[in-house]
Amino acid sequence: MIKRPLGKTGMETSILSLGTGGARQFGQNMGHSIKDQTKLVHAALDMGINIFDTASHYGHSESILGNCLSGVQRDSFLICTKWPARDETDNTVLDPTKLIESVNKSLARLQTDYIDIMLFHGIMPDEYLSIVENLYPTMAQLKSEGKIRSIGFSSRFSEDPEQKSIELGLSQNPDLWDVVMLKYGILNQHAAKEILPLAQKHQIGTINMAAVRVKLPDANLLEELIAKWKSSGLIDINSLPSSDPLGWLIDGNVTSVIEAGYKFAAEPESISTVLTGTASIPHLKMNVESIREPNLKKEHLDRLKNTLSHIVEYA
Repeated sequence: MIKRPLGKTGMETSILSLGTGGARQFGQNMGHSIKDQTKLVHAALDMGINIFDTASHYGHSESILGNCLSGVQRDSFLICTKWPARDETDNTVLDPTKLIESVNKSLARLQTDYIDIMLFHGIMPDEYLSIVENLYPTMAQLKSEGKIRSIGFSSRFSEDPEQKSIELGLSQNPDLWDVVMLKYGILNQHAAKEILPLAQKHQIGTINMAAVRVKLPDANLLEELIAKWKSSGLIDINSLPSSDPLGWLIDGNVTSVIEAGYKFAAEPESISTVLTGTASIPHLKMNVESIREPNLKKEHLDRLKNTLSHIVEYA
């Protein structure tokens, strides 16, 4: 599998990474056993995946992942985990002691001495400065202690589809961040305007989340979305077919719209890795094959970018 540098961290990531959140929650919402989950993780390793994404609040995902990776040579994989810096009861930024407590608990659950990538999870633009001032110094201290290797943050795309928080961080404080988790895909191309060039300029690693969600995998939802964009004047009425609007992408080395979605998501060299969330080994294998050669035809790439790159929406 293709590997890419994770910015200036010195780490290399497989172009596809396995996530443990989303609707399936690492199989937790599907009744999967630890045996099933271990088979999935080891299948991922065998396929060349070397990075696993989790979070302190993804159910029991950290503990499950720790069990699945127990006994695997530690320097053969990377763990990315995340911490929500916000108190959901009153929407205020949490105390630094909560961060220390959470990291120590994550280390125990993951059965490791260090976390490769530690992210503040879902930062909104209006809380960015408070997190930098009140929590970043503690995160930096944890890094100096060797408990984490790199520091970053993710956006809350559903509420901030322009991902202004990431643009803010990379334009104002690029020296603080090693990694960002963002969303870039066929229906969500806005990151290519400012964020990806800034990440490349400052050698900041990028983890591409939910690249084929939310409406791309559902043919009916996709048709409805394209029809809405046409009726509102966002795209020309003749720019895409009304039925199966992205079916023309299936051609040659592309067997499905989803496969095209993964290839598109991995196309920029500034993308370090693309997350996939699945609890199924056959599904994972399909996604690995999709991204093995992230090369859509140039005319298809150009058409997608010319038609959809200006749209900013949670889609």
